[in-house]
Formats: sequence, structure tokens, C-alpha cells
Amino acid sequence: MCGIAGFFGQRPMGNGEVEAMRAAIARRGPDAFHIAGGDAGGPFTANATGRPLQRALLHARLSIRDPRPCADQPMANGDGSVWLCYNGEVYGWEEDARYLESQGYPFATHSDTEFILRGYEHWGLDGLLPRLRGMFAFAIVDLRRGKVYCARDRLGLKPFLYYHDPKGREFAFASLVRGVLPYLPADRRNFDPEGIDAYLAHRTIPAPRTVFSHIRRLENGHCLEFDLETGALSRRRYWSPEPEAGDWRVELDRAIALRTVADRPVGVFLSSGVDSVVLASRLAHQGYTNIQTFTAGFSTPEMDESPRAAAIAARLGLGNRRIAIPDEAGGDFEAIVADLDEPFADPSSFPTWYLAREAVNEVKVVLCGDGGDELFGGYKRYRQHLRSAWRRHLPPLACLRPAPQVAPGKGERLKLEAALTWLDAYPLRFSGIGCSERAALQPDFHVRPHWWRLPEDVSRRPPLEQLLAIDGENYLPEYILRKADLLTMAHGLEARAPFLDHRFVEQVLAMPPAERFTSPAKKALAGVCPEAEEFARLSRKKMGFNPPVGRLLARLSSRLQGLPERLAACSGGQLPAPVLRQAVDIWEGDPGRGEQLLQLLILDESLAQLQALA
Repeated sequence: MCGIAGFFGQRPMGNGEVEAMRAAIARRGPDAFHIAGGDAGGPFTANATGRPLQRALLHARLSIRDPRPCADQPMANGDGSVWLCYNGEVYGWEEDARYLESQGYPFATHSDTEFILRGYEHWGLDGLLPRLRGMFAFAIVDLRRGKVYCARDRLGLKPFLYYHDPKGREFAFASLVRGVLPYLPADRRNFDPEGIDAYLAHRTIPAPRTVFSHIRRLENGHCLEFDLETGALSRRRYWSPEPEAGDWRVELDRAIALRTVADRPVGVFLSSGVDSVVLASRLAHQGYTNIQTFTAGFSTPEMDESPRAAAIAARLGLGNRRIAIPDEAGGDFEAIVADLDEPFADPSSFPTWYLAREAVNEVKVVLCGDGGDELFGGYKRYRQHLRSAWRRHLPPLACLRPAPQVAPGKGERLKLEAALTWLDAYPLRFSGIGCSERAALQPDFHVRPHWWRLPEDVSRRPPLEQLLAIDGENYLPEYILRKADLLTMAHGLEARAPFLDHRFVEQVLAMPPAERFTSPAKKALAGVCPEAEEFARLSRKKMGFNPPVGRLLARLSSRLQGLPERLAACSGGQLPAPVLRQAVDIWEGDPGRGEQLLQLLILDESLAQLQALA
């Protein structure tokens, strides 16, 4: 698990720009940093420094497997013709590595990095990718072919951002938007109006967009090919989820066990919810009783799951540490926004940041329950939206589209839902700032949906599976997993998600619907715990993970002064100050609008930080 960056082009990059790229990714890899680079016509040189570079690979390492320096990156093959810059963790590769050794490929380490490098040499990219089980984002530079091959893992646990200019034959990439930004020419560092609108709509900016017009985000399950000679860039999808028959219970235990393999201490993020309890239970029954669990503790009793989590951990024979989450996270507001990389307004980011900051003092790897809701239909919004599934074959009533207004009532929101198709209306269940408000805040901007990467056959699936497909393509990689990656890696902590093992996912997709979708949700998943009935008494109704937003806003209230004018300036007038002032005045007096106010405050701070870097 690491921070990666790199660039290829005709423009020499000076030490200042290279240092800015290094600084952007440094916290993701606190254990080692190396650079390999050179000019456009010459070979790569490890640790190339002190002179302008036209191409380079940068790597900040969090060492989890084989912490020795010989496993550091960028890593090259024997003659320096192939280089790898990789972020992630793949599992269960050892048998394939023994086969490669039998074919004459020497292994100097026991790292997954070297397996990927040797695997590419033997099988090529198309033969390698199916053998990678886990999470990854990487760039392979093949100087023999004059190509750079990049890929992002199937489910989207690891990020990959990039810039491409075909005319200048330029390509740059990084784990973060802020890692790509130093490579961009000054005239290409403008904010993307569509990206800002996407943030207002979804609280995040879905792939392939970012907040910058010229920086793109590679979608999960996709790969890139950059031609060093012509500057051409091609992109394709290499994986789509398909059902695969098998025993999903056995595969789940396998996925969990694989993710305990590490040369550094491993822990678990434990709440009293089904997903993390299943992880803890299966670990305990596999004999991993030396693994520590960590639980967020809130001062508000109705939000605090720590007593139940402690009881569950004790029943399983696991250690548990309660990490107190500050009621007022405003003192770390700037740091948390910076670690989110670009505008991202999930309130649960604040407790997640504190949880990771403290857990990393004891472990370097944590297992988490991400993905369970998206696989087994656990979100309440699924049930809510299915109540209107009767209209999924009806055309939208465009005549009902409501007028722009900063504070529409419930009736106006219902009109908006009726003015959309049934699938188009689904994101309204978890939107940030609604369509009417966005249209009012951006009078000269055409408001449109952004969260729409869908499988071609989605319309032929049963209603619930349509909603799950939307989330699997959009909400899961672009919201849940992005948040988990950014906020753990900001502290040099690796998060692993066994429920998002692609083989387990494929077997869940093959489950009979009556077994997979239950009431209450996830009964099949909970049933793999021998203590399921006992845990049901200890657990409670599904809870969110948000801080008290009102207290957070009280700490940040001084930032509301001048907010409309600052956002108007940063957005280039896309968000005019007068209508923003109207919205802030109305929303400030409405407790139900706290998250929308926080969304504007995060946008303000994030754009200001990025503008300073640009």
C-alpha cells in the first residue's frame, strides 16, 4: 500500500515540481521514498535526482509485505527494460510465483510487487490481470515496447488519477489529484464546472471527472495504454462482475484469511453492525484471536456503538479499543479536507479520520466491512425506492419539473422525482444538494445527472438488482471506497475489505435471490456466525457513522462569514454570491440543512487549498 506518481513528456520537470509531486503522496507511504527517471531518449535511472527529468516514477512506500529495502519501488527487471510503480495489496499469488520461478524468473523478495513485475514479463498485461486477487493501481513501463500500461482494481479500492495531452505526448498519473497537479501547465489548472456541479449533486465527484478540467479519474475495472512514441492514450474495461457458481461461505473465509497475511500488525474496525461483526467472528473461528479491534466512541449515547462492540469482541476473545471521537472536529477541519484531496462532503469522514489516526499507533493494517450493504441490499434507501418500483416502466412527467429554488418543500421534491425516470430518481435518495437547489445556485448552468455508469443489461434486471448495480458502479467505488482509502492512507494505514474480494462478489451474485435478499437484510451473511442469535441481542438497528453535524457547524460558524463571496470567486462566478447568501441565510436557520451547509464549507476550504497549490 503506497503512494504512486509518474510523468512522461517532452517538458523537463524541475526539482520544484518533482518535489511537489513527492510531497503530495508522501503520507501514503511513510516508510521509504524512491524515484526513477531520465530524459526522453535515455534509460531510467534509479534514484535520479538533481537534474530536470522528462520522465519519472515516484514511489512512497508503506511496507506491509517484505519490509526490506530490496522490495522497495520503483522496481525494475534485470536489464532495466521493464519498471513497475504499484500501490495496493494482492493476495494468494504465491503458487503462481512458484510457477514463474520454475520458468526461470528469479525472485529476490517475497513481495507481491515482484510477483506483478515477473508476472507481466511472462504473461503480459492481459495474462496478468486475471491472476491479481486484491486491490491495486499500477503503472508498468515497458521500454521494449515503448508503452506504459496502467490499471485500477476491479472494485475500485485503489485510486488512479491522470493527465493526458496527446499534442505534447504527455502523460502523468498519481494516487491523488494533488499528485498530478504539479505536472500540469499553468493554463490547464482550471476548475471543472461540471465537476463542481457533480460535487453539489453527490457530495463527491464521480469518475471519470475530478474537480480539475484536465485531470481524470480512471474507473474501476479499467486499464490504460500510453504510447511513449506517439502520445496516444487508449482506455478499456477489463472486468465486469458476472455470477460464478460456488460456495460463497467457503470463499468468504478464504477472502478473510488471505487478508490477514502481512509482515506488520493487523486489526479490525469493529462496530455492532452485521458486516464487521461477521468479519470478527470468522477471524476468531479461524484462530486469529491475537487481532485487535477498534471501535469509534461518541459522547452521544444514541450514536455510541462502543459498549456493544466491546461485548462482541469479549465474546469472541478479541481485544477491543474504544477510540473517542471529538464532538467538535472543527479544530482539524483544514487537515481533514486536505486529506480528502478534493471536494468530498461525507460527514462520516471526520470520525473515520480520527479512528485511523489512533489505530495506526498499534497496527498497520485494518480489515473493514465495506461492501456488505451493496452486495446484500442493506441500505434503507433500497426499501424506500422499491415502494415506487411500479412506475419503472412509465415515462417521466417532464411537465412537473419544479422551478429552481434554494429551499424547495417536500411537494416540490416529489414533483422532481416524478419528472425523472424511476432509475434516474434513485440518487435523490442520497443526494447532496438537490436539483432544484443546484439550479438556483447556478443560474447559468445546465444541471444534469453525473452518477451514471451502468451495465448495459441493467434495465432487464429485477428492480432491487438494478439499484445494486447503480451502487456497484458508482456509489461504492466513488464514495465508500474512496473515503476509506483517503482517510486511512492519510495516516499510513492500510484498509482491506474482504467482502470486496472479486471471487466472493461473483459467488454472491450467483446466490438465489430469496437467500441473498432477506428481511431483515443480510440474514444469510449474519448466519455464518455461530453466535448470530447472541449477537442479534447485542447489536441494534443499523446506525450511521456521522458526527453531530450541529456541533461541528457551531465550531465552524465563523467560516460562514464571507462564504458566498469566496465561493463565487473560486468558482469563477459559477456560484453567484447573491443566491449563495440567500441559501446560507435560509439553511442556517434550518437544522435539517446542516449537511448542505457543511457541504458548502468543505467546498470553500477545498477549492481554496487547491487554488493555492495551482
